[in-house]
Amino acid sequence: MSESDADATTRQRIADALREQPHTATSLSETVGLPRSSAYHHLEHVAQSVNSADGDERFLVAPPECRECGFSAFDDPVNYPSRCPECRSERIEEAVFKIE
Repeated sequence: MSESDADATTRQRIADALREQPHTATSLSETVGLPRSSAYHHLEHVAQSVNSADGDERFLVAPPECRECGFSAFDDPVNYPSRCPECRSERIEEAVFKIE
């Protein structure tokens, strides 16, 4: 099995999990069995695939949110910010991803 086959399998498992129920990158990493940082990398590709397909599916993201001030207008919702640009808090709620 080549590396691209392994990636496709991982990405398909991620997409299948997101079709079943919403997930954060942490819950996906536990469900699929990969590091959280890898889950974010794969999520970017899954989002591109779903959004570019001619089907009826959509890749949806509930953006990360600061637990201190409620800020949620992060530049890249398919990423885990280290701190809030508004209040500088590091208490950030993870983004939630879903395919519907």
